[in-house]
Amino acid sequence: MRLDYESSLPLHVQLKGIIEGQVANGVLTGQIPSERNFMEEYQVSRSTVREAINQLVREGILEKRHGTGTFVSLKPINEWLGNLTSTTDTIRQMGMKPGAKLITYYKTIPPSPILEQTGFHEAYFIKRVRYADSIPIGVECHYFPVSIGKALVQYDLNDISLYEFEENELGIWFAEASQTIGSGTIAEENASYLNIPPHSHVLIAERTIKNQDGRIIELEKAYYRSDMYKFTINLSRKFG
Repeated sequence: MRLDYESSLPLHVQLKGIIEGQVANGVLTGQIPSERNFMEEYQVSRSTVREAINQLVREGILEKRHGTGTFVSLKPINEWLGNLTSTTDTIRQMGMKPGAKLITYYKTIPPSPILEQTGFHEAYFIKRVRYADSIPIGVECHYFPVSIGKALVQYDLNDISLYEFEENELGIWFAEASQTIGSGTIAEENASYLNIPPHSHVLIAERTIKNQDGRIIELEKAYYRSDMYKFTINLSRKFG
């Protein structure tokens, strides 16, 4: 990816986006190239490089180490498979501060695949961006039955755990879930929320949740930055 020298977007902002994308896609790991390397590769001034790097340091994506250089500082969120926990809980367990920003919500007729999986002929769609220590790590898209979604959207859905809110305020309890995890590319709009290039490869997690009666009460499809999220599962061998 190259800089557009005729664009109205400042060069340091463009360079910041390129470096951030390289970090997100795993192109840059550990220590990043020197300022001079960036200057020569992108034909920009030292001040442009420094401003781009300093912004990434302020956002926690890079970190400067005295006497050694600048390094990628992202710490991936680790979710243990087999546990029905919220993203908020997972982030807290990693010692980071969880956050969420509501993007949109509306009543809709779900796409055919969602209808087939849930039986929702109508649903409420809620999309949020999730943060860990103010760094965007994922876009979560939820489909709820109309009765639940209608109740949820009456409240401020920023910076809360939907799981905790549904249990504590709505009396809805999560009993079990099935989850699939894959890899794919992310659409341009969702990529912009995560500050990564369009069509980057991300982790895609789809979770169907049931209540104590075995009724599906939510389908969630989430897109997580592969550099910021990983899944772990314990395996054991049976003898005899």
